[in-house]
Amino acid sequence: MAKNLELLTICVLIGLSMSIQTVAQKKDKNFFNIIKTQKIQSDTTVVWKNFGPGMSGYCEEFWCHPTDTNVMFMGPDMHVSFGTWDNGKSWQSLKDHDGLGQDMKRVLDIEFSRQDPDYGKAIDWNGWIYETFDRGRSWERSGGFGKSFKDFGIDPNDSKSFEKGWYYEQKGTRHSELAVDPINDKIWYVGAGDFWNVKSNHRSAAKPNGVKLKYAAYGYIWKTSDKGKSWEKISNGLPENTEVGKIIINPNDTKKLIMATNFGVMLSKDGGLSWKNTAKGLPNNLPRDISSYYNDKTKEFLLYLVEQTVYEDKGNTVTAKGGVYTSKDGGLNWRNITNNLVFDLNSMSFPAEVDRFHKTMSHWFGISKNESKEKFTKLPRETLPVFNRLVVNPLNREEIYVSFNKKHDFTFGAGDVWKTENGGETWFACARQGAYWKSGKDKEYWQKRNNPVGANVDFAHLQEYMDNSQASSGNRMMEINSIGQVYIGIDQQTLKTTDKGESWKQVDDFETAPGSNKWIGRGGSNLPGRYMLLETGIKARRLLCSGEHGLWQTTDLGEWKDKQAVAVEQIEGQVHDGSGRHGAHSISTVAVHPNDPNTIYFLAWRQEHRGKLRKTTDGGKSWENIASIFEADSPEYKGLAPQNSLIIDPVNPDNMYFCSTSVKISEIGGSPAEKLTKGGYGFYRSFDGGYTWELCNNGLHKGASVRRIVMDPNDSETIYAALNDNNGALYKTINKGNSWMKITIPEVIKSVSNVFVDRNTKYIYISTGRRNGSYEEGGVWQSKDNGKHWKQIFKAPFVWQVETSPVNPDLIVISVGGQAVSKAEEFMNPGIYLSKNGGVSWTKMNKGLGQPDKIVDVKPDPYNENVLWCASWGCGWYVAYLNGDTKGWLEE
Repeated sequence: MAKNLELLTICVLIGLSMSIQTVAQKKDKNFFNIIKTQKIQSDTTVVWKNFGPGMSGYCEEFWCHPTDTNVMFMGPDMHVSFGTWDNGKSWQSLKDHDGLGQDMKRVLDIEFSRQDPDYGKAIDWNGWIYETFDRGRSWERSGGFGKSFKDFGIDPNDSKSFEKGWYYEQKGTRHSELAVDPINDKIWYVGAGDFWNVKSNHRSAAKPNGVKLKYAAYGYIWKTSDKGKSWEKISNGLPENTEVGKIIINPNDTKKLIMATNFGVMLSKDGGLSWKNTAKGLPNNLPRDISSYYNDKTKEFLLYLVEQTVYEDKGNTVTAKGGVYTSKDGGLNWRNITNNLVFDLNSMSFPAEVDRFHKTMSHWFGISKNESKEKFTKLPRETLPVFNRLVVNPLNREEIYVSFNKKHDFTFGAGDVWKTENGGETWFACARQGAYWKSGKDKEYWQKRNNPVGANVDFAHLQEYMDNSQASSGNRMMEINSIGQVYIGIDQQTLKTTDKGESWKQVDDFETAPGSNKWIGRGGSNLPGRYMLLETGIKARRLLCSGEHGLWQTTDLGEWKDKQAVAVEQIEGQVHDGSGRHGAHSISTVAVHPNDPNTIYFLAWRQEHRGKLRKTTDGGKSWENIASIFEADSPEYKGLAPQNSLIIDPVNPDNMYFCSTSVKISEIGGSPAEKLTKGGYGFYRSFDGGYTWELCNNGLHKGASVRRIVMDPNDSETIYAALNDNNGALYKTINKGNSWMKITIPEVIKSVSNVFVDRNTKYIYISTGRRNGSYEEGGVWQSKDNGKHWKQIFKAPFVWQVETSPVNPDLIVISVGGQAVSKAEEFMNPGIYLSKNGGVSWTKMNKGLGQPDKIVDVKPDPYNENVLWCASWGCGWYVAYLNGDTKGWLEE
């Protein structure tokens, strides 16, 4: 038997080898047709490594494996998802790096079998369901909810047809909860709704059951008894607009289910086939979260629930009904354990919380904030915030945590997480950060409550910003693992407590040495990566632009053992927030003075200093605005006029150029362009070192969207412009933008995303295509004679970028973007491609990427041809090493 098995294995391997060889031969002959119609595998020898900074965005959800504390997952808001199998030391993307970029895009729930720890399911924001058989390391799509496959015209057994279905976000497909029977992993439940959408689904007196959203499903659950081969849709006893927050199965009798919904606590005695709202003792019966405790030895089963706080108008003040409740009979009867969770706003000298109180009352009662201030002149002595998360320690029923989100929900109150260690008899704020707690204000009040004082949350690069803030940051998630360690997400940082809330430490980054402020990300970045400047006048420095987290530079590793790691430090952004200063957070493009590497300029497109040109002369220690180029009649946090390709003339550094782009393809947020009250779209130039600017579109066609510009490496008065509107083209100026002339390119091209001129060969490269365009109009084109003739060297419908290596012109790297949802099936392999022979042959290079369809910048290293860099739309920056290189990126 063993010999037969060995012989069979050898035959399979020989057959597999022959199959791979055949594909390789076909690849050489017809590579572009293959990548158009078939999903191919990336080069497995080159792995992109995410280097951070960790998180740097909001984490929507966090999940701990129920039995393996080394395994955790998170679902950040920038369309990525990550898993760790080493207790958070490193994180990897859950997405298929060789897919279309739509899988596991925004995961809403993950659950695992209690019988088989390797088997689990997940649901995403489109209502699609996934399976894993290897503890979450890989995921397979196995179905979906909402409309059926037939409604989409999808054959689940046909990979191309099935792939197509992932691109159609239909109305009524969003589901928010996934649960598994604790003793039978053939039985699973899925609940409809968008219950946990804290940014959009707000409760109020007018809408106590929340906001009905067009893309969410309502009024039912799904149940399977065969692990998902078939599903039964159940609505018996559920109100029409029911959305599900949590389903809990009674481990002592799995026919009994408890469900937290926007219409109250629903109970089932028949395995979810019918439901009744029979809960007693809840003042509002509007649960925001529910959790359970189970003692396997004693069979004790307890439920804990936090209510939606309901405010009542009492003339010049308000009262609050809500709090935390527990049930020991499976949810039939509930007991109040809120006790001193209430607090006195009058005893808190915290103006920001008073303002948030009136903002909350404004929303709840449907009045303006000023009306609330005029009406509710007497602050309540006993009040409650709007809590929306609750967890209980699975090893200690007395230890319960509740939290709220002051930034994205309508709520107020000191602290970010409150807890009880005695089953609700007393509560205290156990996660405390910001200027209020750091200052020690109202110490006497808090000590009377036996509440610790002082800040106890340690952040990474956000520390200065958070220490000086008014604690307005949101906490979207809270999770507890099987040994009682709690994870939260304050602002854009993931935090963990291992000492029951006495202290909270960030777990997103490693610091190269204590106090260095130099960070190495662990791989779970949710950062909007933007433009990267690799030649900065300092060989060891790369400048990295980001959304929401400012400007960064690479730095030394110190004594860090892994020399292939990349350490970064922030030189503008949150590090400069505090003591009356405000750094710029969203950086579009950056340039360095050719004669002074300490003089740096950048443009910001949103948040603080948006529309301004900022300058430093001390390498980023201090910054000033030297020009205000764009303004708009919109809140500061909104984006305006995406700016690209900031260039300084190396011959005359007073000459500076950039472009403002009206048709956005790789930016966060789509077109059309913003309405500006100052500034416009097109080519900008300055002849006085950036202090004054003029828009120069003479010769460009009407409605031109200038996406990128590049200066001729041999003539600084010659500039090329790539226009990516529907009449897009390639233009050239030989007089610094006084006038533009159109360069003839193949007629099939409708839009030019990028232009690049190789400094060694003088070859011009353009990347072309549109999100909704045809396959034929896209690709990479090369001209060896200054634009007179063009040759297509890569075929794909939508290419964002092409660049060559400064040290090896035969090394070309490109970024192929994903198409619009309706056309996604027309090209099967977005991502990064590399050619080492001037475009004769290409290799797909996606392994390790979290967003292969959204690489906004990719470049060869300017000094080491074995190193590549890239920036991702929503998961930060990456580095990759070619040819099996084991050296660090600074070693040639």
